[in-house]
Amino acid sequence: MTTTVTSADGTLVACSATGTGPAVVLVDGALCHRAFGPGAAVAEQLAGHHTVHTYDRRGRGGSGDTAPFAVEREIEDLAAVIAAAGGSAHVVAFSSGAALALRAAAHDIGITRLAVHEPPFSTDDAQSERFDRYASDLGTALAEGRRGDAVVRFMTFAGMPPEMADGMRQAPVWPLFEAVAPTLAHDAEALGAGAVVPADLLAGITTPVLVVDGGASPELLRAPARAVAAALPDARRTTLEGQTHEVAADVLAPALLAFFA
Repeated sequence: MTTTVTSADGTLVACSATGTGPAVVLVDGALCHRAFGPGAAVAEQLAGHHTVHTYDRRGRGGSGDTAPFAVEREIEDLAAVIAAAGGSAHVVAFSSGAALALRAAAHDIGITRLAVHEPPFSTDDAQSERFDRYASDLGTALAEGRRGDAVVRFMTFAGMPPEMADGMRQAPVWPLFEAVAPTLAHDAEALGAGAVVPADLLAGITTPVLVVDGGASPELLRAPARAVAAALPDARRTTLEGQTHEVAADVLAPALLAFFA
């Protein structure tokens, strides 16, 4: 059943809960929300042991998107979901959502344990420059109302061949992508200028953090996982062999349950 919580700036955030047990909140990455993304499958895997709360990040699905945007507003959204879940919760976050959750963990919002899957930070100057070009192109496309072009730019940045990305415009899911295209800018802001690993911020996080990567993922995703784990005071890192950025829920779930136990 869908309910709403009210964030600090008055934005309504749509959320759902399933299962029984200690609270877990899932934070999606780019383009994903409750109707599209890994959350539903992971929630199903965890629901036998936890009450799993999924929510639409602002600007997605059933949630509002009060202007002006700031990363702090998304941190307040997550805080509101955790408050509604009982005031404290474990958090699982994917991709650029992991960057947001790490920033949130630096605040006292009730995150008891945090698991992050492949936060896509940059670990060298070339990657940072490439990210900044992407963020600039994205901002231009969105400012001109070219949502489809913004989605294609994101897909090519993520490694999809340009002709394949452009061909996605014919896919049945494309309207969902275009609907949430403006939130790609939210994810870019969560990653920060150059998408540089925020080592100073991470060094101040005392929450236990599980950093997960896939053994079949490219080095540009595995290197940030190593860097994030190294910067955190209380971190453990696990590699799921054979997995990629599109991690299988039934492979990820045992690692999460062991960490949360």
